[in-house]
Amino acid sequence: MKEPIILGIESSCDETAAAVVRGRTLLSDEIASSASVHAKYGGVVPEIASRAHADAVDDVVSRALAAAGVGKGELDAVAVTYGAGLLGSLLVGLSFAKGFAYGLGVPLIGVNHIRGHLAAAYLEDPTLEPPFVTLLASGGHTAILYAPGEGTFEVLGGTLDDAAGEAFDKVARVLGLPYPGGPRVEELARQGRPSVPMPKMLKGIGGYDFSYSGLKTYIVNYAHTMEQRGEAWSRADLACSFQHAALDILAEKAVEAAREKGCGTVTAGGGVIANGYLRELLAARCAEAGLRLVLPAKKRCTDNGAMIAAEGLLKYKRGEFSPLSLNAQASIPLR
Repeated sequence: MKEPIILGIESSCDETAAAVVRGRTLLSDEIASSASVHAKYGGVVPEIASRAHADAVDDVVSRALAAAGVGKGELDAVAVTYGAGLLGSLLVGLSFAKGFAYGLGVPLIGVNHIRGHLAAAYLEDPTLEPPFVTLLASGGHTAILYAPGEGTFEVLGGTLDDAAGEAFDKVARVLGLPYPGGPRVEELARQGRPSVPMPKMLKGIGGYDFSYSGLKTYIVNYAHTMEQRGEAWSRADLACSFQHAALDILAEKAVEAAREKGCGTVTAGGGVIANGYLRELLAARCAEAGLRLVLPAKKRCTDNGAMIAAEGLLKYKRGEFSPLSLNAQASIPLR
């Protein structure tokens, strides 16, 4: 039986990305980022991002098809992110995908950006099948999910306020680190020790919920207090201590959920999963618990077209196609 060939297009923030999959085999994965432009402003500027997508999308898609060795006429569907994200950025990718799919006479598949992050694990291990527990950790979401079957998720718990990635970005600003903050905090943390006492509020959140607002505020107050007192303190130690406090709880609760659900596999998705400390921690905790861990490659934890194509494949097999009237949505439910 012929495996479907899916083109995936992603433009929810500051990366214009496209990828092609044949079944679960990734044929190409191309990206054009405008992050260096946004770094001048300390964060993503929506209007600049939209213009960058408009300039790059045609070239990125052409590169993805060429790298895959696939002609337009061989595509079985076009998958594209329709939410959540920056509305102007989403509209660029969605509009391009609509025209592309209509011109080729193939189905359009609208993809929930977060479900794309969760589907990235399928490309890492072609044998992966539910049930499994997934740790989602990104700039906008932090949650523990249980997948009893393909395409079905039960949200076991999530953040009550800030997401883990958002906390990393805010702490980066306090530490005087440039955008993007998450990788900068990780880099600084490697030079320090977890020697700064951290608040215990994360441990006190019941079930599979999280709360990062208090931890973020604690870091801000600690840095300001030390500066006002004129006392010596280590930015690297503070970054390392924060990273341990923020990420240890993620690995702990993911393993706990897998045990409770009686499934032997843990997966993960989202930009925070690119963090090297978290990846090592998940591997160690899962090994101790006798659980199989499936992590996407680091480059497929951040926004990319491969994850959109992967989720598009799942929806293609279920016959879940989108009308050309599909509109972009800045915010959509996690489910």
